Amino acid sequence: MEMRIIDTHCDTIGECIARSQGKITLQNNPGHINVDKLQKGGALAEFFAIFIQTHEGAAQAGIHMTPYEYFQFVYQVYLKELEANQDVLAPAMNYEDILRNKAAGKISSVLTVEDGVPLDGKMERLEEFYQKGVRLISYTWNYENSLGYPNSKDPAVMEKGLKPFGLECISRMNELGMLIDVSHLSDGGFWDIVKHSKKPFIASHSCCRALCNHTRNLTDDMLHALGEKGGVVGINFASQFLNEGSNDTDIASILRHMQHIRDKAGIDALGFGSDFDGITSNLEFRDYAGMPAILDAMGQCFTDDEIEKICNGNMLRLIRDTLK
Repeated sequence: MEMRIIDTHCDTIGECIARSQGKITLQNNPGHINVDKLQKGGALAEFFAIFIQTHEGAAQAGIHMTPYEYFQFVYQVYLKELEANQDVLAPAMNYEDILRNKAAGKISSVLTVEDGVPLDGKMERLEEFYQKGVRLISYTWNYENSLGYPNSKDPAVMEKGLKPFGLECISRMNELGMLIDVSHLSDGGFWDIVKHSKKPFIASHSCCRALCNHTRNLTDDMLHALGEKGGVVGINFASQFLNEGSNDTDIASILRHMQHIRDKAGIDALGFGSDFDGITSNLEFRDYAGMPAILDAMGQCFTDDEIEKICNGNMLRLIRDTLK
């Protein structure tokens, strides 16, 4: 399968592999993503998130480490998986790395952090994460942290902007060459990033609030602003972000949200952000190996040039313009 898809969010390393005590690996994972499925699906680059479990999620998972300790734990597992799969997978820090890896026939692996909670207000940790290869940080997950506030059904929380440390991190991430991710962030925080970031930013795994009224989704005004800044929205495959109250993810619903993003943010702002191995929806296309079925269906409403932009062109441009 041709290497052509850049997917900007999956939870495979943290949620499937790290706590399995070696029972699950990138070679042997029954979930949405493993090496074989990436190859069959046509992966060019996969963004592997270190999702930081906190609060009741950490308790339920039996995690007793601090967020910073948990990052270090999953990071070591990530390095081990890179080494074990170096024949087909290679780390990528920037645009040139992705092109080099593709020329060598290898899938690029981009390391990300979902929830900036392990930063804990310490700028030196942001510098450390960059040195370790992290190239995208989702500012929040579902809880307040030192950067800002999450999306919320409480209007008062939803309106809150970034904290002083969150504002400081915008400029430093711009300077270092790291992507700012607004998925999970409060509306107020989103608009602070629009105002203060000098670089394009990303919603790594989000959908459209006008089509599905979920606080995790982006409004039309947000989509427009993100597109104006040169950013990209990675379409999320979670059923609850595509259709209210649904447990099933069908290709038609994905295409509906993709067309809406194209109409409101522009074709240059559209990409894939599957949330594979972080979602429990019943997927019509099963897993990453089923990605070609989505691409085939996209021919109904997108031109060949548009499909190529969605698959990789838009993200390659964003990566070239931001990552170092």
